Amino acid sequence: MMRLHFLIKVTFFIGISQTALAEPSPELIYNLKGTIVKVHTVTGTGRQGSGSGVVVAENLVATNCHVLADSVGSNITAMGETYSPVGVRADWKHDVCILRFEFLPLKPAAFGDSNHLTYETSTFSVGFPGGAPKPLTTTGKIKALYPMDDSYVIRTSASFQMGASGSPLFDDQGKLIGMNTFKSPGANGYFYNVPAKWIKAAMNLPETDKVIQTDTPFWDATLEKRPYWMQVVLPMQAGKWQDLLTVASAWQREAPNDPEAIYYLALAQNNLGEVEQAKTKFERVLVLNPHHTSSILALAQIAKEQGAQTALKDFSRMLSVLDESSLDLLNPTTK
Repeated sequence: MMRLHFLIKVTFFIGISQTALAEPSPELIYNLKGTIVKVHTVTGTGRQGSGSGVVVAENLVATNCHVLADSVGSNITAMGETYSPVGVRADWKHDVCILRFEFLPLKPAAFGDSNHLTYETSTFSVGFPGGAPKPLTTTGKIKALYPMDDSYVIRTSASFQMGASGSPLFDDQGKLIGMNTFKSPGANGYFYNVPAKWIKAAMNLPETDKVIQTDTPFWDATLEKRPYWMQVVLPMQAGKWQDLLTVASAWQREAPNDPEAIYYLALAQNNLGEVEQAKTKFERVLVLNPHHTSSILALAQIAKEQGAQTALKDFSRMLSVLDESSLDLLNPTTK
């Protein structure tokens, strides 16, 4: 056990140098706002809606397909001007739609690599949450990456609300890595972004002159058809640990080396009193992914409960480097 703990520490500090923690500069945000648009829609019954979008190439704007769902008309506004699309390219399964315009005088955002991201690196998004009249910026960090369809769905700590769907997610260099798309239910929901790789793929799809829904977004499928990383959220939030154990066990059997599958299995075991088994799995997660803050926090809490002061100090140091706010969960204060 001592040797494994040492390996975790060494792996962590080798990998931590690659973690970007810088906040975006005001100049970077200002320049990127020229790539952001507000999407307006109207349904056949006259109901109006709004979302966000980002210019991804000359005359092309990416947004979520669910922003356009049931619409019979749409347009975008940017810099005080309104533009109407002449075509749409839609990937309904991945919830990525591309609107095409003629003579759109807006510069595109530069794409980043959404297939090589790291937990706890800084991100930010710019959009119109709540239908805000001007684009607003939210910041956060990558908290999880879920393999799906040759890329990764990105979960961040930055919250978003209605109107922010379609907002671009940037890395700390201002490169487009994803798009705000959906959140899990509940007050403490998770916030997910589809990857830039899916946006690039949608840009090459056949075009139609109107919105025609051909599929259901993967996140809106029936519960049993959703990815395991979505199925674990509700039992976790409700503290239904046996249910979580069942789902996480099925996930881990399907993906035995997925750090997230192992983490949720360990979380269930820990809360069911199987502490040593859980501890071994949390440690395995860190060998696979040294930036997995949730596992570090869980091991720190176990060390604290077991009075293992050296391990507690080490894990606390890791948390202070990756996500200092996690220390508040380890050492809550009463007011």
